[in-house]
Amino acid sequence: MKWIHQRGVTDFMQMTDFSLDLRSQLYEIAEVKPPKVEECLLSPEGTKKYLIKLDSGSMIEMVKIPEKKRLTLCISSQAGCALQCTFCATGAQGFERNLSDAEIIGQLWLANFYDESSPPISNVVFMGMGEPLLNIEPVMASISLMQHQNAYGLSKRRITLSTSGIVPEINKLADRSIFIITVPTPIDFLNKPDLGAIKKSSSMVGKILKNGDIVIYESTVYPGATEEICVP
Repeated sequence: MKWIHQRGVTDFMQMTDFSLDLRSQLYEIAEVKPPKVEECLLSPEGTKKYLIKLDSGSMIEMVKIPEKKRLTLCISSQAGCALQCTFCATGAQGFERNLSDAEIIGQLWLANFYDESSPPISNVVFMGMGEPLLNIEPVMASISLMQHQNAYGLSKRRITLSTSGIVPEINKLADRSIFIITVPTPIDFLNKPDLGAIKKSSSMVGKILKNGDIVIYESTVYPGATEEICVP
C-alpha cells in the first residue's frame, strides 16, 4: 500500500522491493487507475475545486481548502444526491449512483499526487456531493484506508463525516473511529421538525460512539421558528 498511497506510484514495475515475478503478475492482472481531473478552478483565497470524471462517465467534485496549519480535502461520497436539501446545489441535479470505496479514496490520492507542489492533505471532510450514510459501507471502507498507517495515516480527529441526519444508519457507526456532524436542513425545521427523531439520534450516538469521539448538531436558527429547539 505504501507505494500507491504514500509515494503515489501506480506502475507495478516501479515497486522495486517486490520481486520481479510478483511485479510481472500484478502488471498482468491488476491496474491502478486514479480518477481523471476534467477541470480545476482556483479561488483568490487559494481554494481549489476539482471536477472529476469517473470511469462510468459520472462527474463528481472535490475541494482542497488551505489554512495556516492544515490542508483540508472536501470529498464526495455519491454522484448526485437523492435528498434534495434546498440549500444544496447537488440535490437539484438528482441522484445518479453511489461511489465505490476506490472512487472515494481515489479523490484523496488525487489531492496528494495530482499537483506535486502541494503539501499532503492533513484533514478530510465528507461534505462534498452525496449523503455519506446512504453509502455507508464504501464510506467506512475508505475511512479505514485513510487511517491505515501504510496508507495515509490520518487520525480519527482529522476525518469528519457530515450527514443530514440519517437516524437508522447512525446505529451502524458503533465502535467506528470518526467524527460525525449531523446537519438538519432549514426547510425541515420550518416544516414542523421531528424533534423525537433528532433527540433519538442524539441519545443513540451518545451510547454508541466511544473513545472521545465528538457529535455536533448544526441548524439554521430562524427567530420564532427554530430558536426554541434544543438537542440535549
